[in-house]
Amino acid sequence: MLLEPARRHGRRYLNPVPTKVGGLSVMFKVGPRFLLDAKARSPRGSLGPFHTDARIYATPPQSGLRITWMGHATSIVEIDGVRILIDPVWDERAAPTTWTGPKRFFPAPLDLVELPLLDAILVSHDHYDHLGAATVRTLAKHPAAERARWITPLGVGALLQQLGVPPAHCVELNWMDTTQVGGVGVRALPARHFSGRSLFNRFETLWASFAFSGPQHRLYYGADSGEWDGFGEIGQRFGPFDVAMLEIGASDPLWAEIHMGPEGAERSFRALGGQGLLMPIHWGLFDLALHHWRQPIEKIWPLEGLKLWSPTPGRPSEVIRDGELRSEWWKQAE
Repeated sequence: MLLEPARRHGRRYLNPVPTKVGGLSVMFKVGPRFLLDAKARSPRGSLGPFHTDARIYATPPQSGLRITWMGHATSIVEIDGVRILIDPVWDERAAPTTWTGPKRFFPAPLDLVELPLLDAILVSHDHYDHLGAATVRTLAKHPAAERARWITPLGVGALLQQLGVPPAHCVELNWMDTTQVGGVGVRALPARHFSGRSLFNRFETLWASFAFSGPQHRLYYGADSGEWDGFGEIGQRFGPFDVAMLEIGASDPLWAEIHMGPEGAERSFRALGGQGLLMPIHWGLFDLALHHWRQPIEKIWPLEGLKLWSPTPGRPSEVIRDGELRSEWWKQAE
């Protein structure tokens, strides 16, 4: 049994398996490579424009499952009658400041003022590319989120409350805990990653992946994770999944244990059971690693026997069981 509640050593949460995150030694190795090919890590020209027609949300998805990918990990998931916003980042930069740090490749396709009513907002962990402080401050007083429950791993609720989210709206989960949003169960599951918004508070809040189980559909949100043997058990116990949202970007051999990359996403998808569709996430919006910005999607695109579901940013798209979606917006970008 690899799936069990998270454990702590002192103030620090532990990964489900031994994991190297990297420290100063990795930074020294990254330095020279960071200076090379810097231009290739971001698009040469402008991307888009991408635009979400918010009127679409007035009509429920006929299939019962519709996803709007806003880029990177941010998505609006409509599943079996409930609407959940995942890892909200409308901020200009995935960074602690507004003047430096990884900058968006394109503006958010949907203005925050146009957000539809939300039943829940899920935050997988506290990293800047998954939890935008300015975004949370806006959502905390947004009419669309007035009745929404904020679902987070243990410890992240305190940060949300500092940003204005009412404590009564926060639901913190340990790995293996579950909460109900309408008819959909949301279960926090282990992930192989870490947390912290500085070098000095790493591991002090929990990180997680999530399984959504509705009357008609099941979805797995992998958030940030390296490969590990727990994916097989996740698939056996909580699958099969109609869609598995797995990260493909921000990877490198130096930190392969916390970011799986495109090849790892393929292996992890097959470990989950290999059924349904693989939705690549965590790419195409921020320069967070050392690879060409299109490399993750270019590597996973031609893999045989893999059903991909990869939409255009900002386009609400219905999921038809086993029906692939392969938008090539990234090919047209340059």
